[in-house]
Amino acid sequence: MAYRFVRAQPKRDRLTSLRERLDSGEIEQIEPFGRAMTTALQQARFDPASGEAVWVEEDYCSPPLAMERAEVLDDYFTDITIVDEDVDEATGWERINHLPGLWNQVLDEV
Repeated sequence: MAYRFVRAQPKRDRLTSLRERLDSGEIEQIEPFGRAMTTALQQARFDPASGEAVWVEEDYCSPPLAMERAEVLDDYFTDITIVDEDVDEATGWERINHLPGLWNQVLDEV
């Protein structure tokens, strides 16, 4: 499995819509990546130093996250950066586990 360590600038005015789509299961139904994306985004963290969302996502696209960006991510984030193209999933989450959850941080501010 390939896991990507991702950083992106959230479009704060759009995140309520993304959260609703995640909660309704709409994104989870997108094949082939919906389940992995839903899990990753639900667990996403917020880096207060940069204002970025950070997460680890299972991905097999070339270029990385191509389908995910076209279908979902580009609607809700800018400056999407793949920090590491092949990171161990557990190690990636450990790198950001100390950060506040994206949804607790950002939705409270919207």
